[in-house]
Amino acid sequence: MTAFFPGSFDPFTIGHYDIVCRALKIFDRVIIGIGTNPFKKNLFSEEDRMRFIREATKDLPNVETVIYHGLTVDFCKANQITCIVRGIRSAFDYEHENITAQANHCLCHHIDTVFLPALPEHFFVCSSVVRDVLAHGGDVSAFLPKGVSLKE
Repeated sequence: MTAFFPGSFDPFTIGHYDIVCRALKIFDRVIIGIGTNPFKKNLFSEEDRMRFIREATKDLPNVETVIYHGLTVDFCKANQITCIVRGIRSAFDYEHENITAQANHCLCHHIDTVFLPALPEHFFVCSSVVRDVLAHGGDVSAFLPKGVSLKE
């Protein structure tokens, strides 16, 4: 079974990487979907985010990365995917993700969502923290998967 892991991944963090690794223990294949959100201003281009993710996951079997536009459920329907994977760090994340999961299920009854809780060591790691540290000239290497650099 294939799972879809959607997000903006701006940038892809060690928390995202951990969710992919753990999802591979449950699913045969994971497709990481770089989605576009017209309400978000991204720091990195879609192509850069694709490059970061491919570098991070190059040694993981059965992982694919795609850029998609439109609704996540539409991508899932078009690709016969019935399960979405989401990482959860907090009660706030759960509330937001649960609402999205219910809406997705309403739009397509064949799609379910699996929530994977963040490990304690990744609980505070999120893309917005990485962007903030970058904006202030800080070192973000501790927040990124091994071997990934946000520089060209």
